[in-house]
Amino acid sequence: MSAKSLEEVIERIHQIEINESFDMIVAIANGGIIPAALLCQRLNLEINLLKLSLRDKYQQPMFDQPQLLEPIHFDFEGKRILLVEDRIKTGATINYARKLLSKAAVIKTFAVNGNADYCLYNESCFKFPWIL
Repeated sequence: MSAKSLEEVIERIHQIEINESFDMIVAIANGGIIPAALLCQRLNLEINLLKLSLRDKYQQPMFDQPQLLEPIHFDFEGKRILLVEDRIKTGATINYARKLLSKAAVIKTFAVNGNADYCLYNESCFKFPWIL
């Protein structure tokens, strides 16, 4: 398992090239909250939460497909969104989020680990430094 320090993750967030402008960051809660907060410091954008669930804290599936846990309470229609998740494994959650936000003008994805438009790592076994 690849263990990264918080400092290393923060350094990569500061170094990653983001050559697009966005209107907002949308964090997939709960996993996307910490990386979204770190990106917010760099990009100075508002953060909104999209509360979805698929897996439990041990990364075991709880549902057959992702579930929206509460209604969306922010205006995203016509906006340029940076959609943030901690890990993209199968793509089920990020694809469901894209579908929910389909009235946005642009949706680009960011993941600390996994396959995204912007990603810091793409490793099969990855330990987040903020998971206790």
